[in-house]
Amino acid sequence: MSSSYFEHDADIGIVGRGLTIEQSFEAAAHAVFAVITNIEAIKPQTAVAIEFEEADPELALVIWLNQILGKSRELGMVFGHFYIHRQDDHWHGKVLGEPWRDGLERGVEVKGATLTMLSVKQIGPIWESRCVVDV
Repeated sequence: MSSSYFEHDADIGIVGRGLTIEQSFEAAAHAVFAVITNIEAIKPQTAVAIEFEEADPELALVIWLNQILGKSRELGMVFGHFYIHRQDDHWHGKVLGEPWRDGLERGVEVKGATLTMLSVKQIGPIWESRCVVDV
């Protein structure tokens, strides 16, 4: 699995890659939170469940990322570990993290995932999920 992000105008593009679509979604979430903070410093103290229904994989990526960002704001937490599983059109996810604390570096605030440059596709054996996030 790999994740990365890149500048796109005033926004930031994120890319997640994995051997499965789920791994690419997990890596995309990792890329989003790598923009927000030093993800390696986050302690996996609390688990939060994420569930939703969506048949379209591209829209599922946006829903996944926006639900995680919403939970982060709602709970005052930052996440560093991401797990998702798809069963038909039902997605079950779990994110682990901790409340914001002194010592956690604050990077760029990500407001949400957008439909800009949205793509979920398989390239050879690798799944790639990408979109632009609003900052």
